[in-house]
Amino acid sequence: MASSYSQTETDVKVDDAGVSVPEPVAGDSPGPPPALNAAFLVISLGRMLREDVDAQLRPLALSMRHLSALGHLSRQPGLSYSELARRAGITPQSMQATLRQLEQVQAVERRTVAGRGRTAQLHVTAVGRDLLGQGRQVIDSAEERLLAAVPADHRAGFVAGLAGAFGAEVRRRSSSDPDATPLESGPDSST
Repeated sequence: MASSYSQTETDVKVDDAGVSVPEPVAGDSPGPPPALNAAFLVISLGRMLREDVDAQLRPLALSMRHLSALGHLSRQPGLSYSELARRAGITPQSMQATLRQLEQVQAVERRTVAGRGRTAQLHVTAVGRDLLGQGRQVIDSAEERLLAAVPADHRAGFVAGLAGAFGAEVRRRSSSDPDATPLESGPDSST
């Protein structure tokens, strides 16, 4: 008889050796628990990290989308809404709303005349550079917390494994859509 375990973030516990193992949920079929699912763990961990980072960015009136736009523009001043949207994997309309919010707090400035059909030349201001620096501190803090949970002698391999999986996914997506611009991994990424 096949077991019908479900796996949710509350079903995972850490054993004495520091290894995460899924716990059966009440009402599950008897039998051995399922093997750990890497995709599930990465998705769940990513969601938890994102929630923590979003909570820390909120007092700065920032979101990951704002931080990403500031990061892109700091590396490549003058990008348009469409270019930024492609890099972030969102619609140009969503990016316009994000950048309008950044313009309202004077973190980004447009150096071209606004108008339908005109390409906006967008640049990060001193306020934006300050916000980006504060946002990077939040991301650095999240990374420190994440890596603190990984044994020191495994950290380089852990990061290399994540980077390899990320790169493979970017390549997979790029090969299925030749016009796609790979998503960047964060405000400091140079991908």
